Amino acid sequence: MERIPLRIAEKYQKEVVPALMEQFGYKSIMQVPKLEKICLNQGVGAATADKKLVDVAVEEMSLIAGQRAVATKAKKSVSNFKLREGMPIGARVTLRKERMWEFLDRLISVTLPRVRDFRGVNDKSFDGRGNYSMGITEQIIFPEIVMDKINRITGMDITFVTSAQTDNEAFALLKALGVPFKNQKQQ
Repeated sequence: MERIPLRIAEKYQKEVVPALMEQFGYKSIMQVPKLEKICLNQGVGAATADKKLVDVAVEEMSLIAGQRAVATKAKKSVSNFKLREGMPIGARVTLRKERMWEFLDRLISVTLPRVRDFRGVNDKSFDGRGNYSMGITEQIIFPEIVMDKINRITGMDITFVTSAQTDNEAFALLKALGVPFKNQKQQ
């Protein structure tokens, strides 16, 4: 099987690395921040009443990511939420290497433009250590999801884990990779 060249991975090597080396004055290519993984996470709060909702979430997440998702289980029991320790309450998947680059490409070029009144993603969601998280309110923006099979609209969190030391470095990396931020410059 022949490997398909990944557009964004090539762009990172040929355009982003030299641009970041010049912008931040790195002396070695190894200092340039890189995207390490993309984590998708979906909490299913109504799963305490209906356990089939977690199975549906795992199937949808697997379709979106192109990789098998796993069900997450509750760590603690909370009586107010009728939640027992070990109950399935969500789904998650971690993408690395080729699947990560392919997902990022689909997210930027296909999925985000499908959002109604899309003006860009929030540039304030960095964690202080060079990682970026964004929330998606409807899973139906992904083209892999068939509208006829949806019985409820759910959201999810997407986290970009980078090797950047600061938020400015991570912002510059994601901006250069093509993530459409609302504001053009980081404060």
